[in-house]
Amino acid sequence: MSLTKDSIRSVLGPVAIPGQTQTIEQARLLEWVALCETYASLKLNDPGAPAREPLAAALAATLGAHARAEGAALESLIIEFVDRAGKVIHTARPALAGAPPKATAPADGHRPIGGLNQSQAPRAQQPQDTASGLPGVGNIIAVGAGKGGVGKSTISVNLAVALARKGHAVGILDGDIYGPSLPTLMGLGALEQVVMQGTLQPFLVHGVKAITIGKLVDAEKPLIWRGPMAHGAFKQLTEQTNWGELDYLIIDLPPGTGDVSLTLAQTLRLSGAVVVCTPQKVAQDDAVRAARMFQQLGIDVLGVVENMSWFIGDDGKEYDIFGRGGAQVMAQRLGLPFLGAIPINMALRANSDKGEPTKNFDEAVVGPILARSLEALTTRVEQEVAIASMRRGTRTPTLTIS
Repeated sequence: MSLTKDSIRSVLGPVAIPGQTQTIEQARLLEWVALCETYASLKLNDPGAPAREPLAAALAATLGAHARAEGAALESLIIEFVDRAGKVIHTARPALAGAPPKATAPADGHRPIGGLNQSQAPRAQQPQDTASGLPGVGNIIAVGAGKGGVGKSTISVNLAVALARKGHAVGILDGDIYGPSLPTLMGLGALEQVVMQGTLQPFLVHGVKAITIGKLVDAEKPLIWRGPMAHGAFKQLTEQTNWGELDYLIIDLPPGTGDVSLTLAQTLRLSGAVVVCTPQKVAQDDAVRAARMFQQLGIDVLGVVENMSWFIGDDGKEYDIFGRGGAQVMAQRLGLPFLGAIPINMALRANSDKGEPTKNFDEAVVGPILARSLEALTTRVEQEVAIASMRRGTRTPTLTIS
């Protein structure tokens, strides 16, 4: 037997909200259910802080019992509570009674043999062990995807602009050597690349310093380059650009797991990587490979972004064109943070084509849902960068008393 979204909705509907007189169904708390193999996610309207964890525990107990009765395996459950704007304000990961223990293994798939002295087998050196940072650049974040067409460059640009809007000094590097998108997305068409004293001067647009190979070659000329040529071009763009002092440098990688990604890992010390994926299974398959690539290269995966998550029609109804929630479940299965979901938006497409990303944060232009989704994504990335820094020992937590 197997669980279904409908069966989960049916069995959870009668669950009473702790401290209140209504059930889940009566209060219309359950927004959506995501289910992939033995992993499930729920999104609920917030019942209030006192009820969150008790409700999560009650839902886990009910769902766990239902799974056992159906003879279905359910290993993990994530419950997100959202406010009226759809912003996640609390995430619960209640234990599922009877769930099998999860076996863990390193990113390369090797499982250590029990009983051996682990000190006899030191960790193999990874590319990040010998990589260095860029002078004056605080955090370097790579944005990658397993396949093209998932909106990786769009996420990169809007993340950079959002960080700049929060007061950070931000740069963005178009690392997609074969298919640079920044000239269009950042509106660089009328600008000329300037070189001073043998150093590239980045464009300052939308509050962000930007550099792209798209402004160094003919716009319609295909770059038929072998790996070493792409390797050299990427190193020049990173190391021979006058970035100045930056809090964040966003690097938009080409799709896949090829030469440029390896060059990046070998030459630059990264704060982490963001993986972009659409809800479709075919996109998830490739996104998993991208995440595993970063892990094998010794790069922290900050989390997964679900792009094109849903579409809001003129009638106000939400349409899950590509199967909303798939990337979130994938992130859960891989044990990675879910950074947020970005909807399909007509104004976003228009602003991207015009090279006006700043307008994506104007609620009067794009509506509140897109603008707030991008801002929430940016906040999550900032948080995950801080966590990754503390994990590596490059930053210590601070306590502010007021």
